[in-house]
Amino acid sequence: MTAPIIDVRGLTFAYPDGTQALSDVELHVHQGERVALLGPNGAGKTSLVLHLNGIHRATQGTVEISGLPIVDANLTDIRRRVGLVFQDPDDQLFMPTVRRDAALNAVDIADLGDRPPHHLSLGQRRRAAIAGVLAMDPEILVLDEPTSNLDPATRREVASLVVRLGITLLVVTHDLPFALEVCERAVVMDRGRVVADGPTRSLLADAELMRRHRLELPFGMVLEG
Repeated sequence: MTAPIIDVRGLTFAYPDGTQALSDVELHVHQGERVALLGPNGAGKTSLVLHLNGIHRATQGTVEISGLPIVDANLTDIRRRVGLVFQDPDDQLFMPTVRRDAALNAVDIADLGDRPPHHLSLGQRRRAAIAGVLAMDPEILVLDEPTSNLDPATRREVASLVVRLGITLLVVTHDLPFALEVCERAVVMDRGRVVADGPTRSLLADAELMRRHRLELPFGMVLEG
């Protein structure tokens, strides 16, 4: 098998106030994989993905992107390779019009290019934020809670969009049906550690795993492994 495009080994990280966010995390993602990162609030999911483009730096362990270690000399190249889309699109859309911020055809909002971002719906802003990152031609797309506060129709549109992009994808989400629809593999984190890694359907069908790590499928949704 080829070397992983995301290679995290023994990653440990504590915030300046001493809060331990990650402990000995291992994560290996290969090119073209779509991986959901699941877990309760405070599990360390966002802390982990912020290491992938050098926003956070490991206390111990290593992080490599396409074979490049996260060091100052590589940050420009790594940040081109890793496109991080934040949960709040307003954190990324800051140009006067959407067209200044993005290449829009890939996300089906080319007709909105001359609209100011604040005139768009949340779903449109979220797609515009994704487009802005895609304009950098990244190798890896990292989405932080891409379906939060979206209506069901817009959620389906986002799911369809990210599947057809054909890019290596890491999705931080509490939306378990979205994870099942979009990602063939899931990684469960809790208390700063990876506690499970496998096919998404199998993990979501593991009732004991779900209970132990405070994950819940929507009412009435039942999976068999």
